[in-house]
Amino acid sequence: MKTRSRFGSTTALALLLVFSCDAMAADKPPLNAQAAAARAVERGRYLVSIAGCNDCHTPGYAMTGGKIPEKQWLVGDKLGWRGPWGTTYPTNLRLRMKNLSEDEWVKVAHTAQFRPPMPWFALHAMTESDLRAIYQFVRYLGDDGEPAPAYVPPDQEPRLPYVLFPAPPQ
Repeated sequence: MKTRSRFGSTTALALLLVFSCDAMAADKPPLNAQAAAARAVERGRYLVSIAGCNDCHTPGYAMTGGKIPEKQWLVGDKLGWRGPWGTTYPTNLRLRMKNLSEDEWVKVAHTAQFRPPMPWFALHAMTESDLRAIYQFVRYLGDDGEPAPAYVPPDQEPRLPYVLFPAPPQ
């Protein structure tokens, strides 16, 4: 015997709930895909932390012992690194990743040879899955900040501040 409520039969109510839940879920990836994406972001966060990405690409990170809120991570820096190669500035990775697909990032990370002091050889040694996790984390942070200053050739004087690398002999 079916019971009735103010919404109609319990069977109709159950069907309504099923269809409503299906319609709401259609806008979201399946739970297992969401869990996998969350794991990739968490892995990327871990890799960015232990690989030292924040040391240069997050202003003030190294000087504060890492006490910079995550929402400020990887926005590049205006602190230059000057040496025989000229003066380079840590890229705003959040804006850089915005303009790359995940596959493009993996290719760049495995093949590019950036100017010092960027340890590009460390990127070359990372696995594809590590690079994809880093990409997912950076994209999770969203695009924020401004582009880093442009490279300055060795024969031109950069604006302050910059680190002279290597330091002059004593």
